[in-house]
Parts: sequence; structure tokens; C-alpha cells
Amino acid sequence: MPSPSPKVPALDAGLRVLGLLATQRGPLAASTIATRLDLPRSTVYQLLTSLTEHGFVLHLVEARKYGLGIAAFELGSGFTRQQPLTLLGAPLLATLVDRTGESAHLGVLHGAEVVYVVEERARHRGALVTDVGVRLPAHLTATGKSMLAATPTAQLRALYPPGTAFVRRTETGPGDLRTLRHELEGIRAAGYATEDGAVTPGLSSVAVAVLDTTGWPVASIGSTYASTADGGVPPSLLAEVRRTADVLARRLGTSAPAPAAVD
Repeated sequence: MPSPSPKVPALDAGLRVLGLLATQRGPLAASTIATRLDLPRSTVYQLLTSLTEHGFVLHLVEARKYGLGIAAFELGSGFTRQQPLTLLGAPLLATLVDRTGESAHLGVLHGAEVVYVVEERARHRGALVTDVGVRLPAHLTATGKSMLAATPTAQLRALYPPGTAFVRRTETGPGDLRTLRHELEGIRAAGYATEDGAVTPGLSSVAVAVLDTTGWPVASIGSTYASTADGGVPPSLLAEVRRTADVLARRLGTSAPAPAAVD
């Protein structure tokens, strides 16, 4: 059995501190950080001092708490600039198309819309509207709904305030927030989303969200196929979409749990 990879204790502990702060809604006291990470308080104070000096942590003196600093934000911005979803997603979609013979796409949530950042078209399949850069109402698409299902209720209300007009492309798709929320409940329970003719008549899609470690949807993997008579999803296609979403989550360094009900 291979030996575990060697670690640098201080670096490992420092990264754990940053990882903890990144998952919180607000700053934490040093004592809280020490307790949650099971580290000596003296060690935590030393780590926080060093991280603060380098700009990765911000010390809120009056509140006696610590939060992420500008250097941590710059790291996140660098991650975005390098387009990891495109770089990692493109080869995975190509494999998905090879294994299923159906076109596939990767989308991200931008407000109440889904934006497609990668598309892989299958041979002998017609052109789709989910081209790179295209935006569609999230409530109509499988990719969009899979991510909306993992969105907190307060955020969902902000995206669809009272009086929102629910656009439709065809005769199907949710027409109000109550209907959408009911559909999202089913998606959370199933772990995947579908749409049948809501974007293009005669075509259906299935999608699985890729979630970060806090359960926030960072992307969604979808596949489009000819609608079936019973409106069902081919089991083998669903399995491949799920597998692809899981692989992308692992390569992004996140977990991909099934969406849970949110308040």
C-alpha cells in the first residue's frame, strides 16, 4: 500500500483555516476557528497573523473576528479568469457525447437565466439553441432548473419577485413561482431536472447540477434528446449525465451531493 503523501503541517493547517472561512456567511472568532478545526488556539493565532500579513485574512479588530481578505478574493478571481469550467468541462462533454450519441452542454446560472459556456454536438443531430454564450430563462431549461433547485428560498424569491412574468417559448413550462417551486421540490428529491419541449418542440433535456462544498450550484451538465412518447428519460442517458457531473465536481475539488431542501 502506498504511503500517504507528505504534508507541511503549518501549510495544511493554514489551508484548513482558509477553507473554513470560505464556507461561512460571516467572519469568525479565533476561538471558534480553533474549536471547529480542533487546533490549539496559539497555533490558530499564529496562522491568522501570518495570513493577515499576506492579505488572505482580514482582522476585524472591533468585532474580534476574522474573515477572508482581498488576496483570497484575488485567488478566486484568478480561478474564474482561467475558465476552469470550460477547460475541464469540454473534454468531459466530448466523452459524454461519445458514450450517449446525444448532444450535451454545460451551463451556469446568471441571475434568472442560464448561460451556456460549453456545448458539444453529437453527429447526425440537429443544431440546438444551447450554443456557447446563449442565455435562456432558467425556469424553462433542465440545466437552469437543476441549479435553481439548489438555490436557497430567499435567493429564489429575489430572482422571481411578485409580479414576475414567466416567459414561455412553447406551451409548456412553469408559468408562476408557485408552480416552479413545486417542480423544484421534485427535482431536489430526484437529484436531476428535466424539460420536455419547453425550449424546442420535440426535444427534451435532462441535467444534473454540480455543487460546491456548501451546496451552492456552480454549474450544470445537460444532455438533449428526442422526446419520448411517455416523456421519460432514457436510464442510460441519465446515468451518464450523473457520472459526468460527478467527475466535474471531483475535478473542481468540490463534492456533488444531491440538492437538499432549503429554507
